[in-house]
Amino acid sequence: MIKINCLNPIAKVGLDILNDNYEKTERIEEADVVLVRSATMHDLKFSDNLKAVARAGAGVNNIPLDKCADQGIVVFNTPGANANGVKELVVAGLMLASRDLVGGINWIEQNKDDENIGKTMEKAKNAFAGKEALGKKLGVIGLGAIGVLVANAGKALGMEVYGCDPFLSVDHALQLSREVTLVKSNEEIFRTCDYISVHVPLLEDTKGMINKNSMKLMKDGVIILNYARDLLVNDDDMKEALESGKVAKYVTDFPNAKTANMDGVIAFPHLGASTEESEDNCAKMAVNEIMDFMETGSIKNSVNYPNCDAGLCTSMGRVTICHKNIPNMLTQFTAAFSAQGVNIENLINKSRGEYAYSVMDVASKVEAAMVEQIAKIDGVLKVRVVK
Repeated sequence: MIKINCLNPIAKVGLDILNDNYEKTERIEEADVVLVRSATMHDLKFSDNLKAVARAGAGVNNIPLDKCADQGIVVFNTPGANANGVKELVVAGLMLASRDLVGGINWIEQNKDDENIGKTMEKAKNAFAGKEALGKKLGVIGLGAIGVLVANAGKALGMEVYGCDPFLSVDHALQLSREVTLVKSNEEIFRTCDYISVHVPLLEDTKGMINKNSMKLMKDGVIILNYARDLLVNDDDMKEALESGKVAKYVTDFPNAKTANMDGVIAFPHLGASTEESEDNCAKMAVNEIMDFMETGSIKNSVNYPNCDAGLCTSMGRVTICHKNIPNMLTQFTAAFSAQGVNIENLINKSRGEYAYSVMDVASKVEAAMVEQIAKIDGVLKVRVVK
C-alpha cells in the first residue's frame, strides 16, 4: 500500500484519481508521497520512507529542493496547470492599471451616501481618466506556459506584443501567436514597451531584475506587472520610480510590507491561481505525476531530478536508483547485478546537474539483498523496487 500525506487540502477531483493501491495518512513520517500546495517544508524532517513530493502548483520555493535531492526524494511541480487562471488575472491587472478603475471604485465607496452622486460623479470622473490598451506595446519577459498565454491575450486586445525568452521551448513556440515579435534581450523590451509583464522563475540572475538600472531604460509612465515572484522587483527602486512618475503603476500579486504601502501599487493577495479550475488542474496533474512515478518509475515535471520516460515494464523486475551524477556509477550497478547472476534487459540513465536517475529492467525478481548491495554503493541516494 502506497501512503500519501497531504500537507494542504488537495482538490477532491485529484485525489479521486487514486486507486486502491493508495492510502491517505496524517503522519508524514510514514508517507511514501507528500502532496503540498503552499505549506513550508524547509524545517521538516524527512524519513527514509519518503520517495516523492508533488507541489500542486508551479512555484517550489516552499520546498527544500537540494535537501530532497540529497535524500533521493524526487520533487514534482505542475507547470501550466494554473496558466489560464494567472493569465486572466494579468489581463485584469492590465485593465485596472490602464483605466484607474481602482480610483473610481474607491471614489464611489467614499461618496456612496451622497444623494446627488449621479450628478457629482460626472464632475469627478475626469480624475480617473485612463488610456486604452489598443495599439499600445506590451512586453512579455518569459514565454513559458503563462507568458505565452499573456502574449496571445495582448494580441487579442489589439496590442503590439514583444516577447523575450532565450530558453523558449518548441512546445511553447508553437503555441505563441505568429504576430508576437520575438526580441533577443530584455533591454529591447525595457526600451520599447508601454506595459511590461514579467513571467520568469526566481533565480540568482533574475532576482531584482526590475531595478533602477533597468527602469532607467524604460519609457516614462510605464506600467509593470509582476505575477511571477516578489523578489524579481527591487522594492526600494520601485518606490522611487513610482514617486518620480517613471513608473505609472506597479501591479503585483505578491504584496509585502513595503509595496502594500506604496502609492501607485495595485496589489492582489496572491490570487493568480486561486480559481476552482486551477486548483483542480493542479491537483489532477500532481496526482498523475505521482502515480506514474510510483507505478512505473517515470519522472515528468521534476524540479530536482531529470525527466525520464521509463514506460511500462515488461521484464520480471524493475529497479530505480537516485544517485549522484559522478563517474563509474553505471559500471558498479551492472557489476552488482552481474555478480548475482541477474541479467539486465533494459537500462535508462538520465542526469541533471549533480544528480542522476537510473532505471534497470531485469530478467528475474529483485531480491532484498540486491537492493541492499546497490544502496551501499557510494553516491547512491535511494533505491526502489518498482516491480
